[in-house]
Amino acid sequence: MSITKISILGATGSIGQQALQVVRENPNRLKVSVLTAHSNIEALTRLAKEFQPAVVAIREDKLFLPLKKALSSYPIEVVAGEEGLIAAAAYNETDLILSSLVGIAGLKPTIVAIKAGKTIALANKEVLVAGGSYVMSEAKKQGVTIIPVDSEHSAIYQCLQGESETPETLWITASGGPFLHHTKEELMEVTPEQALKHPRWKMGKKVTIDSATLANKGFEVIEAHWLFDMPASKIKVVVHPQSIVHSLVCFEDGSMKAQLAQPDMRLPIALALGLGKRIPNKYPRLNLYDQSFSFSQPSFDRFPMLSYAYEALKKGGNSTAILNAADSVAVKAFLEKRISFLDIPRVAEAMLSRDFYEEGVDLETIVGTDERVTREAEDFLSTL
Repeated sequence: MSITKISILGATGSIGQQALQVVRENPNRLKVSVLTAHSNIEALTRLAKEFQPAVVAIREDKLFLPLKKALSSYPIEVVAGEEGLIAAAAYNETDLILSSLVGIAGLKPTIVAIKAGKTIALANKEVLVAGGSYVMSEAKKQGVTIIPVDSEHSAIYQCLQGESETPETLWITASGGPFLHHTKEELMEVTPEQALKHPRWKMGKKVTIDSATLANKGFEVIEAHWLFDMPASKIKVVVHPQSIVHSLVCFEDGSMKAQLAQPDMRLPIALALGLGKRIPNKYPRLNLYDQSFSFSQPSFDRFPMLSYAYEALKKGGNSTAILNAADSVAVKAFLEKRISFLDIPRVAEAMLSRDFYEEGVDLETIVGTDERVTREAEDFLSTL
């Protein structure tokens, strides 16, 4: 059995940590060749000593010397800054890049990895939300495979295996978050502490808040459009609070396939690290005797971020990049208690209504859009 060499971009985050757990459990199948982090030098140092990759990269330039000193007795190349991150993403002696960086910062390294012809395990939503058309065209040009890591997209990916016909509809499940049954009046009083208590999944702060507003589900619709070449009209969201059915596919004869599993991110991560092949594990199994399933329609009225995602996707151009930047600013402000929970969609609506639209999308357009919208969204916060 050959060993797959893996570069983990964002090793100290939630996805990176769970990926490394999968690597620990499968030393005969998986080996780490590159680890990167933004600024968590303590965690990166510890992981580098444990896994001894060929290269480690720290995004913060000022941490280069402390990291290099900490790893001076190990045969590990240390790089830093954006250039270092890019170099790490293009490292030749690797088979698979796990892109789990947070935010728009993951776009350039992922593009570099694609241009280097590397298979991508994609866990960074912003890569496709902000730059889907550009990213997918580059992947097609290079003949690169992108394996989704999100549980919902992994489920669709699995349901489509062995199918030759184009699906009729993709159904993306949503837990509904912690405020599924809240009224608009109750949502006005939501605090960051409450919003960070997701009922099913343990995730980073940004994605947890996005799950509470259903922005995350809107982003997943955008991702599904690019990953599976499906129009927005054929991608549906269904609320499934139990988070056992991870997504479904309906085919032209009316048959539906679903992927079920425990709500455990190690499962889709392991499938991606296994290059689409299943890696055996001893995790808890789903007991169907103990389960009851329910499905319902999401409220676009109480959770307008979902409708904005559909609107941006239909409009095209850089509209989804506008939505992504606006949401990033708003979520950060909410976590810092500068705005209310319901101000998050207000920021997004305001930015989508401004004159940021550009038809053609390339890397320069995506980055420029993100910078312009971020500046104006920050200014807009003072009016709330």
